[in-house]
Amino acid sequence: MTNQPYYETMYILRPTIPEDEVDSHLKKYTEILESAGGEVLDSQMRGKRRLAYPIGKHKEGIYVQLSHQGDGQHIAVLEKAMRLTEDVIRYLTVKQDGPLPAKRVVKTSEKNVKEDKEVENKETTTEDKDQKGDLKETKKSENKDSVTEAEGQKDIKEAKEIENKEIEKKED
Repeated sequence: MTNQPYYETMYILRPTIPEDEVDSHLKKYTEILESAGGEVLDSQMRGKRRLAYPIGKHKEGIYVQLSHQGDGQHIAVLEKAMRLTEDVIRYLTVKQDGPLPAKRVVKTSEKNVKEDKEVENKETTTEDKDQKGDLKETKKSENKDSVTEAEGQKDIKEAKEIENKEIEKKED
């Protein structure tokens, strides 16, 4: 596979826009790109997120990412359309080198994100017997971050052991 340059445009919409209007914006900018000679490779709706700093009077925004390719002339047309609408509060286009992303359209609604977080942080209650045979209740957290952190600590320990073995080999 050859590495061809392509472009990624991330834009932030006002947080007060209804979800059906967000979809219409995505379709609108896809059509603008295609009419200007570009090809949309991937589009992802990243959902509503808190901004790092306020933009205008907004503390949140709806993030959308478009990956596209073309001769470069299509970018000016796309950015002009974004600049002229009040719904887009910020946008940025970056030229990427590397393998082209796979074509797909992923839509993430705010409801699905909340449900995923609830599942990730779910606690389960189990009953265990202590040494006397009495039942005791324990809570087991199923937080994925803590599992990832534990795995990370294990990986660091293994890497240090490998490094120490290599140092010992060099000394011999």
